[in-house]
Amino acid sequence: MPDQPRVRYEKSAHVARVTIDRPEVHNALDLRTHEELAAVWDDFESDDDLWVAVLSGAGSRAFSVGQDLKELAALQRAGSATPATFGSRGRPGWPRLTERFHLTKPVIAAVRGYAIGGGFELALACDIVVASEDATFALPEVRLGLIAGAGGVFRLSRQAPWKAAMGHLLTGRPLSARRAYELGLVNDVVAADEWAGCVEGWVADILRCAPLAVRATKEAAMMSAAMPLDQAFGTRYPCEQRRMHSADAREGPRAFAEKRAPRWQGR
Repeated sequence: MPDQPRVRYEKSAHVARVTIDRPEVHNALDLRTHEELAAVWDDFESDDDLWVAVLSGAGSRAFSVGQDLKELAALQRAGSATPATFGSRGRPGWPRLTERFHLTKPVIAAVRGYAIGGGFELALACDIVVASEDATFALPEVRLGLIAGAGGVFRLSRQAPWKAAMGHLLTGRPLSARRAYELGLVNDVVAADEWAGCVEGWVADILRCAPLAVRATKEAAMMSAAMPLDQAFGTRYPCEQRRMHSADAREGPRAFAEKRAPRWQGR
């Protein structure tokens, strides 16, 4: 009997739901999982009817514990593992979500349980993170002779205060969901029985917004992050050029004036 898919991908009402489906190994990311995820993100990017994605892990014990270290050890024993550093170019699943630097559609990480190593790096690559109170985040790579090469080194040191980021990067110490919230790494921390509803609240809020305006906003924020302010104002952003001339840019003010809900078309 062939192996079951490692990733569940469901599309409905402008929402892509992406679930890493290996609960028996805490949703560890083996090479096949990376390949399946790459195909999912390709489809999400290309489907204009999808406006937001929710990324989660199957079960309640883990979002993802990151790289499948048993697979890595087996490859090392077989002599087929090549030394790896930052990024995944040349390996299965490239470009992974952590390297899709031009993805302008929003992605929400719905985190329960462990978000460790590559799992934490996936969350850091998302735009919004909703965590249950039982969530735990960590980048323990240095304890294993490895490095947080899927962007953890870069993103944590940009998204958290420097001393806090280095304290966790250099020791592998975990963060509770509450501590991650205090550092600005998580948008909401809620009880487990309220977690799914909180995620859906974020989804609904994004769907109320014009999809082209959301993409233009994300693109401009990402592209301008390292620019001087005057350069940021003077740069032309492709998604903004599309939004500016779109039907939705006319629909919003018209709906407001007519005191009705806007009917977004995404064009």
